[in-house]
Amino acid sequence: MGMSMPSWYDIVGLDKRSNEFCNGIDISQQRLLSIINSEMDAGIKRNRIVLAGFSQGGALSLYTGMQLPTKLAGIVVMSGYLPHSSAFNISNGLEKTPIFHGHGEGDPLVRLENAEESKSTVMEKGATDYTLKTYAGLAHSVNPTEISDVLQFLLKVLPPDDSCKIQLKDPSEMSVKELKAAIAKAGLGRQAVGLMEKKEFVDLVKKHRDGKL
Repeated sequence: MGMSMPSWYDIVGLDKRSNEFCNGIDISQQRLLSIINSEMDAGIKRNRIVLAGFSQGGALSLYTGMQLPTKLAGIVVMSGYLPHSSAFNISNGLEKTPIFHGHGEGDPLVRLENAEESKSTVMEKGATDYTLKTYAGLAHSVNPTEISDVLQFLLKVLPPDDSCKIQLKDPSEMSVKELKAAIAKAGLGRQAVGLMEKKEFVDLVKKHRDGKL
């Protein structure tokens, strides 16, 4: 019995000629754009969005991220490559988009030469911030060192700012139901035993937030 796996687009092969046949990549590109737009509609700024993926997901992140209408915070490619390079062009203003590409030196599926060629092509097209880091002995996978490098990249391109802060609702503006839920979540059930008035619940939540409990 044959098995099928979901994919972003068809892969005929990874040699130069075969890599030009990526049926479905345009549809997947539109799906990604739709996801990004949905996040922006929800209030996430474009400069707080990173496209990231492993293998084919990384390939699509690179292909799509550099061809968007405006610049994202960055792109992460793990064990990936640039697909359909003949149709690839960087959108105006996206040349400085930070790219981190991690790749195993022992990858038998997406060979290191594919990664190196992808970096060369993307930079020839105008990219100025493309980091390719390789990992000795790593096959088509990730390891703790690469994950740590990705984390450092994300901290660099997504530095903490006011958008990271959670705005807590003022307890005095919360309903009794919301106050009780907050008390339960904070593990303050015992302290709330016997409380009846809304003001008592408000005071309990305020004391917890102020570190007085």
